[in-house]
Parts: sequence; C-alpha cells; structure tokens
Amino acid sequence: MDTRTDELPRPLQPGPELTALARFHRDVTWTGTIRPGVFGPDSPELTATGQGVHHLIQDGLWIVGDYWQDQFLADGTFVARWQLHWVAGWDPQAQEYRATVVDNNGHAEVLRGRIDGDLLTFESLGRPPVRLRMFWHLTSDTEMIWRNEVSVDGGPFQLVERYVCRTKAPARPN
Repeated sequence: MDTRTDELPRPLQPGPELTALARFHRDVTWTGTIRPGVFGPDSPELTATGQGVHHLIQDGLWIVGDYWQDQFLADGTFVARWQLHWVAGWDPQAQEYRATVVDNNGHAEVLRGRIDGDLLTFESLGRPPVRLRMFWHLTSDTEMIWRNEVSVDGGPFQLVERYVCRTKAPARPN
C-alpha cells in the first residue's frame, strides 16, 4: 500500500485576492430610490430600504452575501421584498473574481469581477440579453456607494439604482 499523500489534491486556501475582495463585503444597510421605468416603461419610482450580511465559507475561500430590500411607492405603500443570495471569490483557473447570484425574481447569473483601488466592479459573464454591471466604491471605513446598471439587448448600460451603504460589520468566518 502506497501511503504517500504529497501528490493528492488538496483544497485551495484563500490568498491575497480574497483579502482584497473582503474589503467590499461589509454588513451594510441602505436607503434610496429605484429609478422609474426599471420594471417596465410605466413603472413608478420606488423608495427602498435594505440590508446585506456576509460570512465566509469553505475555510474562507468564498464570501456569501444575503441581501434583502423592501420597496415602496412614493406614498409609502409596500410593493415587494426583493432578496438575493451572492457567492463571490477568486477563480484561480480564470484568474479573475467570479460571483454567482440568485434572487427571488427567478434570476440566476454568473459574473466576473475586478478591483481597481477602492472600486470593485462585477458584470455579467458572456452576452445574456440583459447584462448587469455593479460597482462598490469604498468612500470611508463606514460608507461605500453601490451602483447597479443594466444593458438590454446590447444597448448602453443605464443606471437602475444607487445607494450609500452604511457599514455594520466586515465579512466574518463561519
């Protein structure tokens, strides 16, 4: 029986890429507006309040985020609660950040990301009919700006929503 184990595959360990990514995955709260026309040509502007919480999985290799946002008409009438589950990390084979998202509207997608200083950008992988582009801009130790844009059928990206997120806590291990 061969007892050598040095040639067996080992799980990956998180590296400096995950440390860099974790800076943007803070537990946060936000309030703001969703632009009119986002949910169809006649959809009204909505106000929104939301939260995001994060934790690390698989010995710190991936960051998981759970987000929810309550949406209201201008008169305060509740419209819906949107929810999103996010998993992000460094893909060593692709040599880039990757994230998967699923939400309670039935949307599922894989995104690619990059970090440029205090700006994290993720956008849709490939050429789906509706492409997403999201930005996290760190403005201080307690705030960051999150922005979501959409492109339909190869058209230009248009702003959907922009929020000032207030930090509650950084990503944490399980």
